[in-house]
Amino acid sequence: QVQLVESGGGLVQPGGSLRLSCAASGSIFSIKDMGWYRQAPGKEREWIAVITSGGTTNYADSVKGRFTISRDNAKNTVYLEMNNLKPEDTAVYYCYVGIEYSSNYYWGQGTQVTVSS
Repeated sequence: QVQLVESGGGLVQPGGSLRLSCAASGSIFSIKDMGWYRQAPGKEREWIAVITSGGTTNYADSVKGRFTISRDNAKNTVYLEMNNLKPEDTAVYYCYVGIEYSSNYYWGQGTQVTVSS
């Protein structure tokens, strides 16, 4: 199986920054897309960012200009740099990866981000 371990969440004040990481391990041959979703209490899951194997990135309008996604292929890790955080960014953040030659996507366990004074 493929396992994703997330870290970097926590409590931060409005305007602050956090960096989330998600490390993949297991039966991995080549990772295609890597990205992030989030889900706030009482709201549906929201896609927020993706980075392809070629390095192309895309972002949801709600985070564009504030968040940056990156990847380290040697470590099978995807990062999410979160800047100028707002209370509405409070959510559980889930990473995902797509594996080459597989139709399956794999998901992390989630990490809590709370933006509050």
